[in-house]
Amino acid sequence: MIPESMPERFSFLDRAAKQRREGELLIAAALHSDRSAGRAFAEAEDALRTAYERDRDRIIHCTAFRRLMHKTQVFVSSEGDHHRTRMSHSLEVAQVARSLASALRLNETFCEALSLAHDIGHPPFGHRGEWALDALMTDHGGFRHNAQVLRVVDQLERRSPDYAGLNLTRELRESLLKHEKAEDWPAEFGERPRSPCLEAQVVDLADSTAYNVHDVEDGLHAGMFGEDALEAEVELWRRARAVVEQRHPRFLASTDDVNLRVKRITTELLKGMIDDLVRASAERLARAQPASPAEVRATHGFLIGHGDELEPLVAQLHQFLYRRFYRHAKLQELERRAASVLSELFEALREQPGELPPWYRAWVGKVGLERAVCDYIAGMTDRFAERERARLTRRD
Repeated sequence: MIPESMPERFSFLDRAAKQRREGELLIAAALHSDRSAGRAFAEAEDALRTAYERDRDRIIHCTAFRRLMHKTQVFVSSEGDHHRTRMSHSLEVAQVARSLASALRLNETFCEALSLAHDIGHPPFGHRGEWALDALMTDHGGFRHNAQVLRVVDQLERRSPDYAGLNLTRELRESLLKHEKAEDWPAEFGERPRSPCLEAQVVDLADSTAYNVHDVEDGLHAGMFGEDALEAEVELWRRARAVVEQRHPRFLASTDDVNLRVKRITTELLKGMIDDLVRASAERLARAQPASPAEVRATHGFLIGHGDELEPLVAQLHQFLYRRFYRHAKLQELERRAASVLSELFEALREQPGELPPWYRAWVGKVGLERAVCDYIAGMTDRFAERERARLTRRD
């Protein structure tokens, strides 16, 4: 029985209503789902979901996204349950991007979809796996994770007998390539734009913001540097610490809960960077007044970014992480391990193509043996790559 306070019939938001809401809320330069350039294979519109909501849902439900749970961000997943994985990183990027997009009146759903998809082209062992595969594919076109993500969503994922891939919107597919060089830009997309759309810019900044903060946490927890080094070398850490001390007097000096102390400071670090991105980007947009996504794409330089005060401080934080974290001896050893595992696996599969799964054996006839082996390996999780290397080479 319906309570008297509730009408017998109540409305819900279907696709048309959501598109009208976008028209009322979003700025002119934002991506509006009813103005999408569409999909490579035409499909009837969904009754309830916008085009970009469908993109997001297809990404979340695809195999490549699920595998991110067991793919390296910086540390291999077997080294600890609390280190970030590609999936947890992607979820953190999505949350930062949604915060930025909603504040700047951009398309939040598109930002979420792009954030969730942006790393599904990464191979096992993170960037170190990417470098290893690129070396192995030197004579066969190389390997770039930005190009690979488009291969995943366009060719390697399978969801319909009518087409290969996920059949995502043109805007999302192009935005996945925001770091590709002009010579690597796909001809089907026409001339490479001077800048990506605003939503892709948001995701790019959300990506670097998320990994700067979570790499501080992971580096501290792994003992690769200490809070004293951050205090001495990183102004943003000192500022975040000062905010915590003001909000929670005597807490930092008195607590022996290291995890809570670090979390409180990194939370303020993240908040400070997001707040600055919103304010500085809003000021740039107000000055530039772009009238459409096309105008944004024709603009030199990003309109989304930090202000003049924080930009060098964010660079200082990243430089600290490069010196103390990314080039740490422990991660150098991971680089050697990734090269060893993937090179042995690559050679074993090239010599024994019958060990490829049936779909990839058929794929050899379309793209060649080396590219098919590369596509197969790139889709593996860390632990599956290790197991397959051991099985095929009889080495632990």
